[in-house]
Amino acid sequence: MRASGPIIAASILTADFGNLYRVVRALEKAGVDRLHLDVMDGHFVPNLTFGPDVVAAIRRLTRLPLDLHLMIDEPSRFVPLFVRAGADSVTFHVEAPEAEAVKRDVLVRIRDEGRVAGLALSPGTPAATLLPYADLLDIAMVMTVVPGAGGQRFLRDEAVKIGEVRPALAAAHGRGEVHVDGGVNRETAASVGAYGADVLVVGSALFQRGRDTADEVEFVRRSAWAAAAGEAPTDDARVAFGAVHGTADRPLR
Repeated sequence: MRASGPIIAASILTADFGNLYRVVRALEKAGVDRLHLDVMDGHFVPNLTFGPDVVAAIRRLTRLPLDLHLMIDEPSRFVPLFVRAGADSVTFHVEAPEAEAVKRDVLVRIRDEGRVAGLALSPGTPAATLLPYADLLDIAMVMTVVPGAGGQRFLRDEAVKIGEVRPALAAAHGRGEVHVDGGVNRETAASVGAYGADVLVVGSALFQRGRDTADEVEFVRRSAWAAAAGEAPTDDARVAFGAVHGTADRPLR
């Protein structure tokens, strides 16, 4: 985890796609670090979301890094299209029904394009499944919900893998980010922070009526950061985080 706290990647899966310009501007203003785009093909998961054209449209709206999470059957076929569309990082699932050699080739191709490459673990998939790919991974993503839909309940037992995948990355090349995706909000941020997640994907929690998006971003970041330091998210921890980010005087709601 970076010294100033975890990175917040805002998933727009449950956002209003009829007003993407406003959504993106609101997330930028709220202080998110990246936009997380969930691509689903209707095969690997039942739902169908969007393709490279929408990614390219979002790319034109913002300078924030675009963090793509591909829940698709054929990464080898579609990854080049998403790279050209403007993805800064591309993570696909280790469970995708392609051969190990093909998946390794896809990771190499992503990195050869100057992008960041990652693999995601669905619930029930052991962390050790990433070992054959560890030398090519910039990102290891731990899913704490079943992939395919937003707004699900956080699967606390899956968060253990956050701590399990880091040694594989460290042993392979001494770098890389551990992402956690699924059900991350103000109630669960401390759990994922305690396991040392570098990047927190936050989705539906940012689009709740009656709650300020910037406050949600700040609360999640502070709670995870305090837990990573072995602290409860007390007022002192919040003030310490605020001193780094210039928000120490902002109350949390």
